[in-house]
Amino acid sequence: MAEKTCYYEILRIERTAQKTDIDRAYRKLAIKYHPDQNRDDDTAVAKFKEATEAYEVLSDAEKRQRYDQHGHAGVDSVHQYGDVEDIFDAFGDLFGGGMFGDLFGNRGGGRGGRRRVRRGADIRCNVTLTLEEAARGVRKDISFRRRVQCETCDGSGAAPGSQPTTCGTCGGHGQVIQSAGILRVQTACPDCRGSGKTIGQPCGDCRGTGLENKKAELTVTIPAGVDDGMRVRVQGEGEASPDGGPVGDCYVFVTVKPHELFKRDGSDLILQLPISYTQAALGAEIDVPTLDGPQSLRIERGTQSGEVFTLRGKGVVDPRGGRAGDLLVQVFVEVPKKLNAEQERLLRELAELDHQSVLPHRTSFLDKLKTFFDSETES
Repeated sequence: MAEKTCYYEILRIERTAQKTDIDRAYRKLAIKYHPDQNRDDDTAVAKFKEATEAYEVLSDAEKRQRYDQHGHAGVDSVHQYGDVEDIFDAFGDLFGGGMFGDLFGNRGGGRGGRRRVRRGADIRCNVTLTLEEAARGVRKDISFRRRVQCETCDGSGAAPGSQPTTCGTCGGHGQVIQSAGILRVQTACPDCRGSGKTIGQPCGDCRGTGLENKKAELTVTIPAGVDDGMRVRVQGEGEASPDGGPVGDCYVFVTVKPHELFKRDGSDLILQLPISYTQAALGAEIDVPTLDGPQSLRIERGTQSGEVFTLRGKGVVDPRGGRAGDLLVQVFVEVPKKLNAEQERLLRELAELDHQSVLPHRTSFLDKLKTFFDSETES
């Protein structure tokens, strides 16, 4: 798979660009590569889709923050536009209203006056995992509330026994065109708010919206290797469309609880392991914890505090299908706070052999005081 181009490079803006700069840059590219202006140019259509994908991310503060932190992996569930009509469905208000006016005819509201059907809203859920669950993958039960089609009125918004009527202002198109000098601007109908219909007798349960709140329960498969802050897209489990369009999606945001032993760095795990002075000096074969259970690690003689040993493949799997990371074991020499008599005797013998200056075994306060006054007299 070819590496995706940076969204900032696509829109030709700096990373510090403001929302108005992003809108301006996208408008310029969309006009240049718009399919109606480049009917026989597949390259222009591809650039149009590319610019729209970049705009979808960078114009949204939350998506932009994830992209700045994690790159394309942070927004891997961004809409992939297979057809330019998908773009007009998602951004119809931009092409039919304030950003572009009616520069390209009636396409923003649908070809031939077809009313644009809105997609249902996406919803967000949260799930908390242990590091072990995040590393191996897990199935989690989640519950949330979402708006679904009203059962009383079958989503029409009209009270039982009545029917919505065609909006007289827009003729059922959901869009009206206003003239401003030489520019014709297409906007959502102010009377029906883009639905193309008006309701004389609203449904009492949904108050004319056609939607009602209900509790949903799902079992979500969390793939192996997810990290804190990532999200899992569950397609078609969002809210219903208010006018018969496709259902939105549910995005499950992942929180990974801190682990008592391991710290995570991408797909690698870091373990700080205490060893004794004798193990560092003489070498040792010790068992270290991994997510798969204990594994033997050879500590070479003369190991220094802070040295790092690598256990290949004992980290976390890359959620995008890559190999597993490594476990980085950083050792540090732990100095005992208490010694028994035999340990102290042996260490003092070692200190003498190494010609190291150490404190005497015991010095009374009077001895310390005598030493202090003797040094004052000598000076």
